[in-house]
Amino acid sequence: MHVHVICPDGEAKFWIEPIVSLAAYTGLPKTKLTSLQKIVEEHKNEIIKAWEKHFQA
Repeated sequence: MHVHVICPDGEAKFWIEPIVSLAAYTGLPKTKLTSLQKIVEEHKNEIIKAWEKHFQA
């Protein structure tokens, strides 16, 4: 399970389970990646629910 985050300067992919972790990125500075990871962690449960809903359909 993963999520892609797209920003004007680049993008990142984060694994959601077992813990939120950076899988890959392009064009983003470390400070932005840290900020994005915190946001993904804060919304982890919502992302999991949306993922499950999307792939069960």
